Amino acid sequence: MTNELTMYTDGSSRGNPGPGGYGTILFWGSHRKELSGGYRRTTNNRMELMAVIAGLEALKREGLKITVYSDSQYVVKAVEQGWLKNWIATNFKGGKKNKDLWLHYHELARKNNVRFVWVKGHADNPYNNRCDELATSAADGRNLQIDEGFEAEA
Repeated sequence: MTNELTMYTDGSSRGNPGPGGYGTILFWGSHRKELSGGYRRTTNNRMELMAVIAGLEALKREGLKITVYSDSQYVVKAVEQGWLKNWIATNFKGGKKNKDLWLHYHELARKNNVRFVWVKGHADNPYNNRCDELATSAADGRNLQIDEGFEAEA
């Protein structure tokens, strides 16, 4: 079995803040798994990051080479340009947002080799578009979860 996983992610919120959701698609060899979840009050950036976290939480193995495709400049640049390392080193000084999710992401990502690739949102990438459908559908759903990290900060 391959040691490489491909992940597509997207987040959405209806208002910022407002009800939100995420969508994730995992590709492992010939297998495909879709994940989504919705929250009653959150932000778009939190859902973009939650999409990645949900994908990483779903993994049953460690030591994988993972390529994450995201249309979120915030998420992609935070990791690929080293912003997250600086935020962690300075304990998110200056009011950097989403500390709870970034620390959770960091713990999960350390178990694998994760790299990010930015894709243009709402364009011609069918997997990114499917993640957008999953995310908006989850945001519009019933029985939305509570984004405890966001609501505690708010």
